[in-house]
Amino acid sequence: MGAAVAAAWLVLSAAAATQRQQDFYDFKALNIRGKLVSLEKYRGSVSLVVNVASECGFTDQHYRALQQLQRDLGPHHFNVLAFPCNQFGQQEPDSNREIESFARQTYSASFPMFSKIAVTGAGAHPAFKYLTQTSGKEPTWNFWKYLVAPDGKVAGAWDPTVSVEEIRPQINALVRKLILRKREEL
Repeated sequence: MGAAVAAAWLVLSAAAATQRQQDFYDFKALNIRGKLVSLEKYRGSVSLVVNVASECGFTDQHYRALQQLQRDLGPHHFNVLAFPCNQFGQQEPDSNREIESFARQTYSASFPMFSKIAVTGAGAHPAFKYLTQTSGKEPTWNFWKYLVAPDGKVAGAWDPTVSVEEIRPQINALVRKLILRKREEL
């Protein structure tokens, strides 16, 4: 009996070891137009996940910098993933259509945008729960930024007082590493 239990334990242990741990790209979210999107489509790229707001003091600086980053690095190896949120100061009060129109017309935003969500609390979107739990940093205001590596693991998190330009070296390093790895695989 002891051998049978040991054999069963080994089989279960091997099965558990082959299961991949959950990561950011395992989640799904509605895009800004209401279509369900698997974040899996961004696996293999570096992502900067940001909770955005249209009427915040940080809006202009961040949207301009995020669009420049997307223009410089995206979309093959990098994407800004914008998630509007109205939890902080009610600074994202508009509909998804109005939010998208504002971002595209005012800042020429070309990065993927998602439907308005909650990023903290019991109703937080599961992807943001994952970001918060794995980084140990929960958004306390608009424009929190989470850097997600190509494997879906969180590589960094910053509050809105940290500019996009300040974290650009970390983003560039991850993108550079990804490009070099892809070249080696050729």
